[in-house]
Amino acid sequence: MIVRRTTAADEPALADICLRTGTETGGDATADFTDPALIGKAYASPYAVSPHALGFVGVDDRGVAGYVVGTPDTAALERWCEDHWWPALRPRYPPTDADTFEGRVIRHIHSPRRADPGILREHPAHFHIDLLPRLQGRGAGKLLLTTMLEALAAAGAPGVHLGVHRANTRAIAFYHRLGFTERPSTDAALTLVRPLNRTRDQRPESL
Repeated sequence: MIVRRTTAADEPALADICLRTGTETGGDATADFTDPALIGKAYASPYAVSPHALGFVGVDDRGVAGYVVGTPDTAALERWCEDHWWPALRPRYPPTDADTFEGRVIRHIHSPRRADPGILREHPAHFHIDLLPRLQGRGAGKLLLTTMLEALAAAGAPGVHLGVHRANTRAIAFYHRLGFTERPSTDAALTLVRPLNRTRDQRPESL
């Protein structure tokens, strides 16, 4: 596997991987959607095109098989999405009250949840990482995440946060090993944080 920066041309691959790793425990969510493009459009595609985002993909001999995408400035990315991304999607996906995974994603498009300002004060960066099964268990996740943390630190972010569903115990254990700690939460999703505290010419501590 090689790691390279994400480009706009990677958007279809990001969306496909997002779908195929989209369940609460990281499994294939294809059966949960009547429109397979929806989940990727909501959670992955903006990171391929926003000027506030950065990302890296893992590429093997079969193509893009994993990604880590994020931003050093979550608030700026949220504003960009509200101005430039969500308006085009809202007419395509009308509001719904359906109590389904697809329905929840549509409601996110219409009323995206904003990050907690209390978390952003010290941890303004965030990221998402997803790997297809063929890359899992081979060190690819650690390599992609190391690359992202270095990039976020180089961009000046003092800390990073992410959300993980409580049911995804394997991912939670992975982040704990890499120095993330939990913030108190009563939601189904845990918020994990990690300081970066590095200047542009320093590397984050060894992972």
